[in-house]
Amino acid sequence: MMVSPLSKISEFLKSPQAQKLTEQAKRYAQDPRNRAKAQQMIDKLRGGKGGSGKH
Repeated sequence: MMVSPLSKISEFLKSPQAQKLTEQAKRYAQDPRNRAKAQQMIDKLRGGKGGSGKH
């Protein structure tokens, strides 16, 4: 029987390693400077503010 990719992901999310990564991400996200960097990256990937893609 083949294991589905979703079951593999679900299994990983229950692991101690995933919980550790989740806690690291939460701590990182609490820093305002890191939040600003993340928002800049999201804006860049979306094509800037407004979503037009034109600068």
